[in-house]
Amino acid sequence: MCLAAVAAPGAATARPQPAFGLQHGLLARSGTETSTNWAGYAVVHKKPFSSVTGRWVQPSAVCSDFSPTYSAFWVGLGGFAKRSFAVEQTGTLANCVAGTPVYTAWYELYPAPPVMLKLAIRPGDTLSATVSVSKQTVVIRLKNVTTTKLFTKKLRMKRPDLGSAEWVAEAPSGCDSNGNCTTLPLTNFGTVDFMHSTATIKGHKGRISDPTWTATTIELHGDFAGSDQPSQAGANAIPGAIGADGGSFAVTWQQLAPPQSG
Repeated sequence: MCLAAVAAPGAATARPQPAFGLQHGLLARSGTETSTNWAGYAVVHKKPFSSVTGRWVQPSAVCSDFSPTYSAFWVGLGGFAKRSFAVEQTGTLANCVAGTPVYTAWYELYPAPPVMLKLAIRPGDTLSATVSVSKQTVVIRLKNVTTTKLFTKKLRMKRPDLGSAEWVAEAPSGCDSNGNCTTLPLTNFGTVDFMHSTATIKGHKGRISDPTWTATTIELHGDFAGSDQPSQAGANAIPGAIGADGGSFAVTWQQLAPPQSG
C-alpha cells in the first residue's frame, strides 16, 4: 500500500508501504493471502480499473504507553500484484506519539512521497474516499462526512497502476534516508468498519463481492514466518466476512501472544 507519511522517532520517515510487501504462499483458506502490512480486501480483473471508492469510520488509537505505533486506513488502486509498480491511494492515520493519539488525513501516488492533508480527523468520524484515474490524470477525493469538509485534487502521474482495487487497514513502514524500509508497530485501533466499497472498470461498477472480478481476503500477520522483516510488534489485523450488501466488512486488531522464552 502507499498512504501517508508521518514523522517517526529518530531519523526515519513513517509511511504506508506499497503492496509489493504483500506475502504470498501462506494461505489460511481459499481466496486468502497473508501479508506483513495489509489487512482488508483486493479485487483484480483483466481489464484496468478506473476508480475505487469506500467509506470507513475512523477508529480510536489505543496508546497504552509511550511506545510509538502506527496504522493507516485507505482505499486505492494498484499495488496488489507481485509485479506492481505504483499505488494511488488516500486515507487516514491513527498513530500513537509519546503516548498521545494522532489522527491525520493523506494521499499518496507511490513512488512519489505521501502528502499530509489539512483535513481534521477525529475518532468516530465517517470518511468517504474515491480515487479515479483516466490515462495519466488521477483525481483524489477525501471527505469527512461527519464534518462535511472535503479535499479534492487533480494530479498527473506518469504511469499509474490500474491492475487492482483495494480497501485496507495497514501497518505503515519506516524508511531511512537510503530508502531502507521496515514495517512499524501496528497501533491498537480496535475495529475499523469499511462500507459502500465499490470499484469500476470500463462500463461496469460493482462491490467487492461482484462476480465480475476476483476478490482476495488479506490478513495481516505480524508473526508471518515467511517475512524477511522483523516481527511487527506482536499484532495481527484480520478482516471479517463481506456483509450481505457485498461492500462492507470490518478489520479487527489482535494482540499476539509474546514469544515463549527458552
